[in-house]
Amino acid sequence: MRMPTASFLSRPALLCAALALGAGCKSVEPQTARPSDGTTVGEGTGAQPTPDATPQGGATAQTPPGSGESPWQRARVGDRVAYSFSANRGGGRLQRPTTAVAGVVTLEVVAVEAPWAWLHVSFTGDGGAPLPQPRLAQPLVVPVRMDVTRTLEAPRQGAESTERSTAAGRTWEAKRYLDDRRPADGPMENRLYAMEPGPLYLTNGLLDASTTLSGFGDAGGSQLTLTEVRQGGGTTGAVPALTHPMGPGTWYDLRTDAGGTPSVQRTCLGAERGFVLRQVGTPVEGAAPCADLSQADVQPLEEAVLALISEAVGAPKEWPPRPQGAAPAVRDSVATSGKQVPALRFDVVDQLDGSPALRATAFAADPWDGALAGLAHEARFQPLSDTVYRTQKTGQRQYVEGSKLTGWGAWVPGAKP
Repeated sequence: MRMPTASFLSRPALLCAALALGAGCKSVEPQTARPSDGTTVGEGTGAQPTPDATPQGGATAQTPPGSGESPWQRARVGDRVAYSFSANRGGGRLQRPTTAVAGVVTLEVVAVEAPWAWLHVSFTGDGGAPLPQPRLAQPLVVPVRMDVTRTLEAPRQGAESTERSTAAGRTWEAKRYLDDRRPADGPMENRLYAMEPGPLYLTNGLLDASTTLSGFGDAGGSQLTLTEVRQGGGTTGAVPALTHPMGPGTWYDLRTDAGGTPSVQRTCLGAERGFVLRQVGTPVEGAAPCADLSQADVQPLEEAVLALISEAVGAPKEWPPRPQGAAPAVRDSVATSGKQVPALRFDVVDQLDGSPALRATAFAADPWDGALAGLAHEARFQPLSDTVYRTQKTGQRQYVEGSKLTGWGAWVPGAKP
């Protein structure tokens, strides 16, 4: 059965997923952006990776438990970073239509209630105008745990070099990580991080990030460039509702029935000290949801933001996406989590073991519908249900197998949808 595609993937997995979707466009090399203060962003010494540079680079290691503080423990309301972003897909050897998006993404601390800092992540176009891509249409809320509970690491890939870079009106001592896999039909990833993150702790010190896709006839790219950094002075703030969560702080359940054997998988999403956590497993009846994320996959917050942008430009322009061979959408509703969610259903005539069959896939008619309040971003843009029926000559349908979103909620204490 079709399973939801995770938004918060490891960088290699995300890129493979993007390539598999057929995303492509003219390669985008890192560009120089100019913030409003006129300072050239990304202007450095031009240092290139040396032949003996360490292939794996460093690691974004956080403070181990009991050994000191994290900069997140000094978070203040009003702490803010902003990046210009751009992404495009299309063209390439397969000459797919080109799509593109550009704008500004802002991350800001809006409330602090130890041990949690609450962030707003918003995407806007030029002059603050809303963007047409549904996936970037609403500001997202991210509760981030500030205290040190364990070591978190996400190795930075590629050849490492040092340079001085000017961004957001100041000069930074920085490290560049260049991971070029284009000779093997892979992407090129270019990341620039401040050696001392300071006020850039929200994004682990990121100054600039670009990814250039390559291979399988695809092309395209995405980029983030720092344009603003601000330190706030507030110590309190109203905790925002988790109506539109990016994901961290929430869970959702997907029930699948393949071969007559039903099962439920729970996806738990969290965030701690600048990293997004994702763990999938079988829920334990009677246990608190997401009480233990010790086995979760770890991804830097800035990579999760870049993934949202990449997914938005790589997704079909129309909503909901019409499956190949599907008849026009039929208005329907899907009962899930005790609610009736307005939906659009696509029916595709199929074959099952040589017999006539039908596949019915239902998406939320509006992925931001109020009935989906509290649902993680990644689940809003996946099917609410996906069902295969064997069809009879009489026109009757016999259920064979399927998957369905059955429930979701918040696990962070005090969070409200």
